[in-house]
Amino acid sequence: MPRRILIIDDQDDLASVLTKEFTALGHFVKVTENRDAALALTDLKSFDLIITDLHGESLVSNLESNGQEDIHCLPAPVENANGDVKAFKICLANYGPEDFDENEINKLVTTTLNYKAKFIDRQSEIVTRHEKIDFEVPSVISLMHDILDYLMKRVEKLGVVNLEQSNLFVALDEAFVNAVKHGNKFDTGKLVKISVEVSPDQATFMIEDEGDGFDVESIPDPTKPENLFKTSGRGVMFIYNIMDEVTYNDRGNRLTMVKKSQKKQ
Repeated sequence: MPRRILIIDDQDDLASVLTKEFTALGHFVKVTENRDAALALTDLKSFDLIITDLHGESLVSNLESNGQEDIHCLPAPVENANGDVKAFKICLANYGPEDFDENEINKLVTTTLNYKAKFIDRQSEIVTRHEKIDFEVPSVISLMHDILDYLMKRVEKLGVVNLEQSNLFVALDEAFVNAVKHGNKFDTGKLVKISVEVSPDQATFMIEDEGDGFDVESIPDPTKPENLFKTSGRGVMFIYNIMDEVTYNDRGNRLTMVKKSQKKQ
């Protein structure tokens, strides 16, 4: 069915190609050049999909008094933003569960990621770039795979890891699947929020679900003899062994992981 799509792109990298692509599929596409223009829209909540692709100074806005409840669909402001900062976000928070179509969602997200990958590295400042990448998407495993593939390419491109020599994929896959399976229990009405910051020095990943959470200390130690044949706890152990820093919030539904650049170690 036709969807309402908002694209916020200050350099027209994605706007033109995605407008053409999505319009051909029968969707309505609205384009703004900056976040303030998007926040000024009176029908912001009516958009099923919001895609933002902002750069440098465009990330800084006066947001305190706008009263918009949908601000979470837009990138957070970045203090002291400069020309090397890029923020990219896909938000499906307003996508109606009453007419949920997994194949349609996959096509929208995959198309966006494929085109984004074509434009992002045309500039020469890649060696000093700081990227903010955010997703707010329904609890769909196939979406997690597409997002994971994109993120792995970004951390390799910025020099954080060499994919052939790193188990980063294993840790992220475990975290993403846990959020969908154990956190949100495959409920497509609940969102998985993925927030990533990547620079040549390190990559920070935050994964949050809308589940009840858990106490990480209560997980059986999979290295003890009595737990060797139990599957519970192994994924968390992999994450701790692969990542340089791992923290959970008190509720246990938000996981933050840091992977430092192999060049810095």
